[in-house]
This record gives sequence, structure tokens and C-alpha cells, in this order.
Amino acid sequence: MSDGTSQESEDEMMDKKIKVGILGLGRAGMNMHFPEMSKYPDLYKIVAGADPLYHRAEELQKRCGAHPYHDIDEMLADPEVELLTVASRSGDHVKHALQGLSAGKYVLVEKPIAVSYAEALQLADADKKYPGKLFFRHNRRFESGFTFIRELIAAGSIGEVFEIKLRRLSFQLRNDWQVISECDGGQMNNWGPHLIDQALQLLESPVKDIWCDRKHVVAAGDMEDHFRIMLRSENGRLADIQISGSCAIDEPIFTVYGTRGTLVCKDDQELSYRWVTPGQEVKSPAASSDTPAILPGEPAAGTMNNPLAWRWGTIMVEPKDGVDTHHIWKHLYKSIREGAPFPIKTAEALEVVRVTEEAKKQCAIRHYC
Repeated sequence: MSDGTSQESEDEMMDKKIKVGILGLGRAGMNMHFPEMSKYPDLYKIVAGADPLYHRAEELQKRCGAHPYHDIDEMLADPEVELLTVASRSGDHVKHALQGLSAGKYVLVEKPIAVSYAEALQLADADKKYPGKLFFRHNRRFESGFTFIRELIAAGSIGEVFEIKLRRLSFQLRNDWQVISECDGGQMNNWGPHLIDQALQLLESPVKDIWCDRKHVVAAGDMEDHFRIMLRSENGRLADIQISGSCAIDEPIFTVYGTRGTLVCKDDQELSYRWVTPGQEVKSPAASSDTPAILPGEPAAGTMNNPLAWRWGTIMVEPKDGVDTHHIWKHLYKSIREGAPFPIKTAEALEVVRVTEEAKKQCAIRHYC
């Protein structure tokens, strides 16, 4: 009796697991999708993998028993595959997502979700045609530092935010397909979607103005390995985004300026803050044309009568519920199995593509090598 009950319980657990086929077994598919889902063995079972380089599919089979396939058509014909994760080359994301949806699968699309806004609109149409089937892997929405910064902003710790800096800087002599224009390479399609998505969330208002600069400095190929985008929103906030593979010294990944203080997040481990003591009014004395210029060593007029009291320090990055980038897989499971709303809305993912495309139109790439 107990053996039968145990077997029935195991079968129920297997029925609840989402059975996954990974398309594209390069850096994203093999080194991100596979190990991240493997952290949740009660939620996912990887049953298939496909890559034009068939030995990669065979390697996945060795690691987890997934059936190896040569291409997407073979894998989509497998009735066991419920969820297709699209980790193929950037320019194929939309095509492969549409194939997966038409085959009746759930589909998770790796960033960039599309390499043009026109393509992204095809995904919007598909989302309407196949409701509840299409998802986007903007996993940096759940990054620990980003989540913690948003919690502190929401708490009003630094007052009203007026400017945000987002950085990802490194020095890489990169030479894979992601540096080549014909493969839709470049940092704007690589790290760009992550930080643009974060910036759009932090702006909390539609984008009004876009400025961009693109450079090709040290990487191989012909695409930008260094770029900067500035976004100004209708509420007046400015997001300053810089991503580079040609900067030898890093900067904090987030800096946020507010009317009562500043937050500096060095990485996903540590955050420094300096803000005015809660409850204290931040108000400058009235200005007057009769106020004399301040000489070195003299206090600013009026400030000694109302000195600001500050709090500052360095704390660990500890968002509520221990959120990190892997939590996107928990949200995906709840959306598919329980019908919960997925936190990355289709309109938000499309806006990332639109802003990227508009930014690229601002300037041509300047080549230094």
C-alpha cells in the first residue's frame, strides 16, 4: 500500500514539473538557462536540447538526460516538451518564438527579445493570439542590487529621485558572433536590454528624450563595445546608462541622486548611503542679491542657523525575500502552472526594443580599431 502511494506521489510531482526544451546551447542556453533551472528541480525538468552544433546537445544529454536534437523542428515535434526557452542567436529570437507558439508550446524568449521594433510588434501580435503562452527573460529585473535600490527609493529614504546612473564596465578582447553586425551583435543587444529595462522601471514615467553615443574600441568585429544612453522621462528624471567592454576600471553599478540624499550600489553585495535624518526639513535660506559672495573659509550665509544632520554608512545588499536574478524562474512557473500574472509585461519588453532602436538612430558607431 505504501509503495503504491509513494509511486502515485512521485507521478503527481512529475506532472507538476514543467518539461523544458532549450533551443541554443551556447553561453545563454548551456551556461544560464540550464544551471538556473537546475536550481529548481521540483519545478522544472529539462527533457530536450537543440543546437546546430550537435555535440552541445549531446553534452546536455550527458548532464541531465535531455534528448538531443539538431534543430528546432525536431525538438518541437517532441510532445514531451511543454516550454521552449529560446536562447538561439539574437536575430533568430522572434522567428523561433513564433515557431514555438504555433507548435502549441509555452515560450520564454532570451534578450534581446527582438532586434527591431517591427519584429517586436510581431511578438505583441503573437501574445494576443496565444494568450498566456509568451514570456520574456528580463531577469535583471530581479537583480539583488536593483531590487534593494527600488525598496529604498519607495521608502522615501533619499526623497524625490532626479537622476540615476547605471553602469556595467569591463575590458574584453571579445571575438565571438556577438561583435559582428551581420549577427546583430554589439553591446546594445547584449547588456543593453538589461540596463534599459532597469532604467525604464526606475524612471517611473514614459521616456521623453533619448541621447546616445556608440563606439567600437577594442573588441573584434564591427559593432559597438562601448556605448552611453541618456533617457529623460516626462517626470523630469534622467537615466544615464553606460555599458562597455573597453573600460579598464569599473564604477558602481547604480548611483541614485535624490532631494534628500544619495545611494551608491557598488555591486550586488554592498551599498553606501548618505541621507538627511528623517523628519528634518531640507530647505535653503532665502536667496538675496544683497548676500555677499562667500570667501574661502567662510560658512555659507544662513546655513549655520539650520545645519543638516546626516546619516550615512555602508550596508549589505539584502532585498526582501532574498530576491535575485534566478527568481524569474519562480515567477515563470507560477504563471504557467497557477495562472499568476508574469511581472515582465509584453508592453514593457517592447518598450525596451523601441528605446534601443531609437537610441541607435542617434549616431553611427565611431571605430577606434
